[in-house]
Amino acid sequence: MIMRGKKGLIIGVANNKSIAYGIAKAINAQGGEFALSFFNEQMEKRVRPIAEELGCKYVYGLDVSVPEELEATRVKIERDFGKIDFIVHAVAFAPKEALDGRFVDTGKEAFNIAMQTSVYSLIETIQKLLPALNKNASILTLTYLGAVAVIPHYNVMGVAKAALEASVRYLAADLGAEGIRVNAISAGPIRTLAASGIGDFRMIMKWNEANAPLRENVTIDQVGNAAMYLLSDLASGVTGEIHYVDAGYNIIGMGAIEEIDGKTSLIWDRVKNGQ
Repeated sequence: MIMRGKKGLIIGVANNKSIAYGIAKAINAQGGEFALSFFNEQMEKRVRPIAEELGCKYVYGLDVSVPEELEATRVKIERDFGKIDFIVHAVAFAPKEALDGRFVDTGKEAFNIAMQTSVYSLIETIQKLLPALNKNASILTLTYLGAVAVIPHYNVMGVAKAALEASVRYLAADLGAEGIRVNAISAGPIRTLAASGIGDFRMIMKWNEANAPLRENVTIDQVGNAAMYLLSDLASGVTGEIHYVDAGYNIIGMGAIEEIDGKTSLIWDRVKNGQ
C-alpha cells in the first residue's frame, strides 16, 4: 500500500467523473487518508456522497479565493490530522464568454478571474497551508496542453495554465529546500464538468483519440494512478515537473495521415465527417 500512513487534502472534487475523483480513488486504494473540500452548498451535495463512498471522514467547506477560509482550513487540518503529507489542487475557472471567439477579445475582468481562480489560488493555498505540511510533503496541480500550444476554444484558460505551469517551477524551487515537492499533471481531454464549458469538446476528444500514439483518450483512473505516484515517496526525486498523461498526444507535431484507395488524407477529414 504505497500511500499507507499518508494524509492530505484534495481540493476540487466535483463529481464522480472529475479528475480529482480519480486521484482520490487511487490514493484511497493505496491506503492514503484525506479530507475533501466543497466550494458551495450545491457542490457539498455532490461531495459528501463521494466522501462516504471512499471512507473519507473529513469534508471542509472551502473557497480558495477567500484567505480567511484557507486559514480556517489550516486550523481544521491541524485539528483533524496534525500535519499532512500532500495537497491536490484541482481548481480552475474562466467565464464562459472568455472560452469562445477570439482570444484577442478577452475582457480584463474575465482574464483576472481566470488567473485568480486557476493560478493564484495554488500560490495562496500553499501560503496558508504551509505550516500544516510535513517535511517531504508533495503538492500536485492539474494543467493541460493548451498551456504550451493553441487549442480551439481554450483561449484565456490556456494562458492561465501557462502561468500555472510557470508557478509550479518557481514554487518547486522555493520549497525544495524544505523537502516539499511541487508538480503538475497535464491530462488529455476528459469529459468532466469543467470540460463541458469548452466549445467543440467532443471534436477535440475525437481528434485526440485519432492522433494520440496509443489511439485512445485517457481515463480519470489513469490520471489518478499517475497522480498517486507523484504524491507518493516513489517520486521523492521528482519536483517542478509537468507530467503528461494524454496517451502520448503531446509528442505529435502534425495530424496523422492514412492511405485509402491509394490516396493520402489527414485523419482530421474522417473525424470531421463523423466516420
